[in-house]
Amino acid sequence: MLHRRRLPLALALLGLSATARAHAHDYRQGDIAIGHPWSRAAPARITGAGFMTLRNTGGTPDRLVSASAEIAGSTEIHTHIREGDVMRMRAVEGGIPLPPGEEVLLAPGGYHLMLIGLKRAMAKGDRVPVTLTFERAGSITVELAVAAAGAPAGGHAH
Repeated sequence: MLHRRRLPLALALLGLSATARAHAHDYRQGDIAIGHPWSRAAPARITGAGFMTLRNTGGTPDRLVSASAEIAGSTEIHTHIREGDVMRMRAVEGGIPLPPGEEVLLAPGGYHLMLIGLKRAMAKGDRVPVTLTFERAGSITVELAVAAAGAPAGGHAH
């Protein structure tokens, strides 16, 4: 049994450990750091989206070339472009370049992943696996933390 003076410290450390795990939502694949992948809740049979930050911590350019998710019929890399006075989404041909030492944001209104034809709903609190494939760093599966349907661009669903 723990000594009475050590019990509060032990409980505090357990709580800190659980909190750190709950908030740890960053990944690394080679020189690519992937920060807080997230999505908004969406019903089945429509389209969902994936957002995150990608940072190339190395000295060599890389590129996000594709993504896949079992929850979707297909997954594409998209961006928004302006055509006159109208903003439209378009698939990104050739992937997203990741220059050395730079960060690229995948966020509403910019680069993002499109999860087309959701096979099931994505509900607030879910974790949705998505595999990202980089030209140099290879592939890694991350989890999109699903926030509420109207979540602001930060999307922190912890």
